[in-house]
Amino acid sequence: MSPLKIGNVEMQNPLVLAPMAGVTDLPFRVLCKEQGAGLICMEMVSAKAILYKNKNTEDLMTIDPGEHPVSLQLFGSDSEILGQIAAQIEERPFDILDFNMGCPVPKVVNNGEGSALMKDPHLVREIVTGMVKAVKKPVTVKIRKGFNEESANAVEIAKILEDCGVAAIAVHGRTRAQFYSGKADWDIIRQVKEAVKIPVIGNGDIFTPEDAKRMLYETGCDGLMIARGAKGNPWIFSRTLHYLETGELLGPPDKEELKETILRHAQLQIQFKGEYLGLCEMRKHLSWYTVGLPHSSSLRNDVNQTETWEDFYNLIQSRI
Repeated sequence: MSPLKIGNVEMQNPLVLAPMAGVTDLPFRVLCKEQGAGLICMEMVSAKAILYKNKNTEDLMTIDPGEHPVSLQLFGSDSEILGQIAAQIEERPFDILDFNMGCPVPKVVNNGEGSALMKDPHLVREIVTGMVKAVKKPVTVKIRKGFNEESANAVEIAKILEDCGVAAIAVHGRTRAQFYSGKADWDIIRQVKEAVKIPVIGNGDIFTPEDAKRMLYETGCDGLMIARGAKGNPWIFSRTLHYLETGELLGPPDKEELKETILRHAQLQIQFKGEYLGLCEMRKHLSWYTVGLPHSSSLRNDVNQTETWEDFYNLIQSRI
């Protein structure tokens, strides 16, 4: 298993935590890093929100010293603003600047941002050329297969991005029309890999270590980006690394490790966001951590009523 190099940034391994809005905040990223993720991606940040000094974006851009290498992802559609903001934030302690062309959410797409950009190769060239010129750090881009099946143009877009000086491309094997449904098309990842010389990171439907190995084999990609497979499951990184290196499949964490991780996650949330907000944030994470556990719905319901660390701690200790 080869390490991954993006521009001048070297990762210890090719496993990448995908940027996920509302999921890959600092506490969760720290846990995934501890489990061995080679590259950590932050939640996407609006270039306009930085420009207009939106107070919530500062938290989104906070980085823990233990996270490196870490990638900060911008989204937008105004080439001038994106170039300006890229230059303005470059002194921040991220290692790689990523640009989002994959987000399928209607309010983003209706603004001509995220995966809507897959429909406008000329604008893509303008935006990305400007961002690459604006910073010395490596610039990467996350794309989808296309906007819909009729316009599956990932290969064309990837060639444009390489031509603009992008250091690596992440390809999600779904169209915008699919959102996260159906099956990811790994063949489009292989096609992109064969079309460009820069590193290609495959994304879509990696839920187990076996999925990761199969994607490497089927696509020849240089890196593996894990998204929903990491929700409530930071161990996917350590288990996948072990499997790729040794061929041995480790079992999921036992109850003690699960408890320990949930409590540590909650403590990190509280440290970063305060007791009330931190525990509110933990509710969705707990629903992912406890999928498939007996009586998990009543536990989740009780956790949703907790407002203090002590109550949360006692519930987790007694019910898992």
